[in-house]
Amino acid sequence: MGVSEKTSLIHTETPPAAVAEGLQRTRMALAAGGAVPRTLSLSAMAGNSYGGAGDLAREHFLFNIRAVGGPVGRARLPLNLSLALDRSGAMDGERLDYTRRACAYVVDLLEPEDFLSVVTFDGAGAEVVVPARRVVNKLQIKEAISRITASSESNLSEGFLAACSQISSVKTPHTLNRVLLLTGGMATAGVSDAAAILSQVAEQKGRGIGVTSLGIGPDFNEELLAGIARRSGGSYSYIARPELLPEIFRLELEALMRVTARNLHLRLVLARGVAVRQVPGQSPVFGQRSAEVTLIDVERGTGLSSLWELEMTPRPTGVYRLAVAELLYDDAMTGRQEKLSAEVVWEFTSDRRQIGTGMEPRVQSEIEVARAARALDMTILGLKTQQMDRAQVMQNLNRTKALMLDQGKLAQAQQITRALQEIQDGGSVEKTLIGTIYTLDQGRTR
Repeated sequence: MGVSEKTSLIHTETPPAAVAEGLQRTRMALAAGGAVPRTLSLSAMAGNSYGGAGDLAREHFLFNIRAVGGPVGRARLPLNLSLALDRSGAMDGERLDYTRRACAYVVDLLEPEDFLSVVTFDGAGAEVVVPARRVVNKLQIKEAISRITASSESNLSEGFLAACSQISSVKTPHTLNRVLLLTGGMATAGVSDAAAILSQVAEQKGRGIGVTSLGIGPDFNEELLAGIARRSGGSYSYIARPELLPEIFRLELEALMRVTARNLHLRLVLARGVAVRQVPGQSPVFGQRSAEVTLIDVERGTGLSSLWELEMTPRPTGVYRLAVAELLYDDAMTGRQEKLSAEVVWEFTSDRRQIGTGMEPRVQSEIEVARAARALDMTILGLKTQQMDRAQVMQNLNRTKALMLDQGKLAQAQQITRALQEIQDGGSVEKTLIGTIYTLDQGRTR
């Protein structure tokens, strides 16, 4: 059956309102003599093109999002950054030296249209070292950073909120707002409950402020920092050695400067008899015949993949529209909210031989990656509960590393290599693995 034949035979159980809206917008633009510029594209594909007619069916569907437009050359959003720096005793010595160097490097990378603030936190609370301002007098900012010294305990919550307050004082609809939170220890003063801190992070995310959480050394709470990144749509990094700090800061800034679309929400509007079983690595928000996940920002030249498992009640032979996928996002340059849609279409067949011919390798690959992430979860649990010995952990990690290499996930394979080395050296393997899991769950593609 050809594509045109399939389209004409689709059972329209879900009114294709999203499709109609997109067509209307296209007609209006063409009538005005212009084109419809798109920053992103959205497509959907099934793990198998066919399901068995008359059977209760389960299938994975992969939604691919690609950056297809956006800023050209040096054009980008102004950054509104706040560096929230732990200056507790855990940061004393070499760590604080490299922190000051990394912050000075950030100042060098920013331009006069960018905003920067610097906040430090310890057991006594938070201190605004550099109030939010445009990056004009770089020497003055660097001098203030050079005077940061180590102190006592760590009031992470107050430091984070102070950084957010600085960002809020200057943010506009056209600034990219991000806290770079660096800590080397546990949250020991002020609000130290993880759930309360994550609630604060979610509240600030609702106000348009994301967080990059950076942990240095062996003593910070990796689950809390990874949770902060998840709640805010930011990133998480474990910094094993202080001398890596400047490079980590550089990579983070370069990524922020490439953002072309933000505040992404992928929603499925489901036909009757269709349910979402799971979205690996995500916690969907369910509505009446709908489910939605929040995705990370998209950078120029990159994309995202989102894997969903759906369950369908039995249907007769035919082609059915199971759902309409709707992608809502803010164009990073115009500030306008945009909407894309894609139909989720699947064919039910009574020919069992046909089912075996419809496998889609790309989707099967993503399923394997999702399983690998969950296997790493189990490895971490085994480490923490001492239910796995060293040989079992090494075996699991080597198997996952081979899979990452096979699927072209080179950065994740390198992270697992580091974890294997840390096991040999007695290092903080859990901190590296949690970063690997989070990276896999983000679904970023190149």
